[in-house]
Amino acid sequence: MTARPEFTESALLLVPLIITFLAPFGIWLARKNENMREGVSFVAGGLTFLSVLLLVPDALSGVIRTYTVAEILPGISLRFCADGLAMIFAIVSSFLWIFATSYNVGYMRSLKEHAQTRYYFCFAVAIFGALGVATSANIFTLYLFYEIITVFTYPLVAHHQDTDGYNGARKYIVYLMGSSKLFLLPAMILTYVICGTLDFNLTDIQNGMFPKDANPIMVSVTYFLFLFGLAKAAIMPLHNWLPSAMVAPTPVSALLHAVAVVKAGVFSVARVMLSAFGVNLLDSLGIGLVTAYLAAFTILAASIIALTKDDLKARLAYSTVSQLSYVIIGVAMLTPLAVQGGLMHIAHHAFSKITLFFAAGAIYVATHTKKISLMGGMGRRMPWTFGAFSVAALSMIGVPPVCGFVSKWYMANGALEIGRLGLLATLLASTILNASYFTPVIIRAFLRKPAEGVDLSHYKEAPLVMVVPLCLTAGISVFLGLFPETFLQFARAFGHF
Repeated sequence: MTARPEFTESALLLVPLIITFLAPFGIWLARKNENMREGVSFVAGGLTFLSVLLLVPDALSGVIRTYTVAEILPGISLRFCADGLAMIFAIVSSFLWIFATSYNVGYMRSLKEHAQTRYYFCFAVAIFGALGVATSANIFTLYLFYEIITVFTYPLVAHHQDTDGYNGARKYIVYLMGSSKLFLLPAMILTYVICGTLDFNLTDIQNGMFPKDANPIMVSVTYFLFLFGLAKAAIMPLHNWLPSAMVAPTPVSALLHAVAVVKAGVFSVARVMLSAFGVNLLDSLGIGLVTAYLAAFTILAASIIALTKDDLKARLAYSTVSQLSYVIIGVAMLTPLAVQGGLMHIAHHAFSKITLFFAAGAIYVATHTKKISLMGGMGRRMPWTFGAFSVAALSMIGVPPVCGFVSKWYMANGALEIGRLGLLATLLASTILNASYFTPVIIRAFLRKPAEGVDLSHYKEAPLVMVVPLCLTAGISVFLGLFPETFLQFARAFGHF
């Protein structure tokens, strides 16, 4: 794996960032014409995705584009890269932006939501932040864009501007800003002191960027500061911001749980573990295994809590807390199969989870129902929505041929490879728990009678601009299960497996 010298062609990796930087201003200028305003989001999403695809051939061939915009201090710069790991997150965030825009139109117009220009503006900036995180070539750049996501998703969480909205947004900003200032910023400073640079080692995940003679205690302290500073990954106990943020409109929940926020968290953890610390250092200090067991606890505890929730979005929120730790447990096992499974799950979870939240929003728009206990028989009135929900739920459970099965299969084999039966048991137990909180929703919707006092006769599918995206993302989840090489090739190219 080689790094491409910085010349004009390497500036191509800035194109997605430039498009997403300009898009919010285009949305603001078109604020008086809602069709034009939403058209800007569609066009920007399409152009961003196409510009990301132009970076794919080099990433798959092991050639890493890098581009330094500005050097601030020796070893600290605003620097970007395009390797296999960057491409996984960049493809997911840019591609799903297109679907989210279509869904946004149906949701926001159907409910006649206020402040729609602010909403679309902040949504676009969040995608800009996600692409910045994806293509960060060093810790400083990652930190900058990580914070951009936090700041500009705050107005989205507080969108309803009521007591619940402000309380949820307050917890959101305190958890994420607080953890980044208390833990992530000191971790960055310690890394600079130990290494003399903040640049990731993009060509060798075995050795990372830390010198071999670094003090092991300082390295371990720095590592755990990173782990808890990246609270968007929602590792317990720094997870409670995520369910609280469910007061936001459902498309924002989809953005939080599938596209930008939580994916920025687990992506950053994976990047720091592999490109900063490296497999050998994490293994020799034993902190990779500690991380795996922290993730295992989060997976099981969040799944158990999800079982108790009758509110559909709350159940999906705790499902997300659980599913995010699959990425971390896969990477933390430090074997090729497990790492590949964890990195694939960044994408596989994204397509399935956005389907689930899209479906939850469509149900609310069509029926104004949030409670699972009131959804009896609704699947017969909204077969496309609940059908797509069922497909995505099967992915979360890990049933073939949907893509969630592939990720779990690789991670399970990784656990066997290192002989950690406890981690394997966690993966199997979580599958049972996932089935326990998803299948009752499906059974109730298709096979049960309507809840007492609920008249289904006037219910029908939500607008097509909402139903079509959720059906397509459900279909893509099946496609990725049938053709796992789609994202597996990027994980292999990144790890040079």
